[in-house]
Amino acid sequence: MKGLVAAGGLGSRLRPLTHTVPKQLLPVAGVPVVVHALNRLRDIGITEIALVVGEFGAQTEQALGDGSDLGLRLTYLPQDRPRGIAHCVSLARDFLGGDDFVLFLGDNVFPGGLADYATAFRAKRPAAQIVVHKVSDPRAFGVAELDLDGRVTRIVEKPAEPRSDLAVIGAYFCTPALHRAVAAISPSARGELEITDALQWLVSRGDEVRAQVHTGYWKDTGTIEDLLDCNRELLDHLEPEVAGEVDAASELTGPVRIAPGARVVRSRIQGPVTIGAGTTVLDSRIGPHTAIGRQCSVIASGVGSSILLDGAHVHGVPDVRASVIGQHARVDRRSEPPGQRLVLGDHARAEIAG
Repeated sequence: MKGLVAAGGLGSRLRPLTHTVPKQLLPVAGVPVVVHALNRLRDIGITEIALVVGEFGAQTEQALGDGSDLGLRLTYLPQDRPRGIAHCVSLARDFLGGDDFVLFLGDNVFPGGLADYATAFRAKRPAAQIVVHKVSDPRAFGVAELDLDGRVTRIVEKPAEPRSDLAVIGAYFCTPALHRAVAAISPSARGELEITDALQWLVSRGDEVRAQVHTGYWKDTGTIEDLLDCNRELLDHLEPEVAGEVDAASELTGPVRIAPGARVVRSRIQGPVTIGAGTTVLDSRIGPHTAIGRQCSVIASGVGSSILLDGAHVHGVPDVRASVIGQHARVDRRSEPPGQRLVLGDHARAEIAG
């Protein structure tokens, strides 16, 4: 079985961060989102994986390389613009050959893994098997209708009046039958080849499409709020490890991971917290639920429930909360006169309390 990861989306809801970083490389709990996806595939025995990449393809390839550091063999398939999930399958036709495969959305996170779904697929081997999750508002998703045996009877993309609360989420177990379906469908009204249309084509032909209901944690990290929520969830399962330098005047409580080359001086770290290599934390309070990237500096500040990307700097700011600070961004306390001074780039967002 092979893996196919869709990693070419624009991430428009995550701007301005995604003007310079693909959304799949944004970190949660100190690890890029797409690496969480790759790890889930490796956990079920899949080591040969293709990634469909967009305008940041070179950056993604530079970050992940050939996959050997992750115990994988990675292939990169360029996509000129987002053309739908089913289009990713068509791009990967030669790579996939006649093998069964798992199609995984690279911005989805399943902390509990995919083992149960892989076992069910291998046992019954339907034409395709989807994973569904009960949601309060299914209108934003592909929606599946099932019979009592778990067989899909109908699947509709973003219905105005859903007849089910089961949203199709980002893991699809497929046989080569899906290639025939993708070749048979046409672009939707929004100009994309919809994976739901391909699955419905199989259902309409009488091919077996089954569904497994996911009851654990799952998140599509498509917004800042979702990114932070996922960060909290993953950090709650953090394994502590202190490989960096912590001076005697500092205090660590709860699970804390400090990478080699990081320094914590006269500071209080309340886990779960992860601090990247080469980062300095000085005279500060960090955590809980905070992930700080590499080569950052946090000085005389308080940071909690936040994500700092590589190279971010927070100096003299007493209470930064529920924030995502981009690569090499600076947050500094300003001297008198009082008031707010903002320097914001295109598509930036600022929220001022009070």
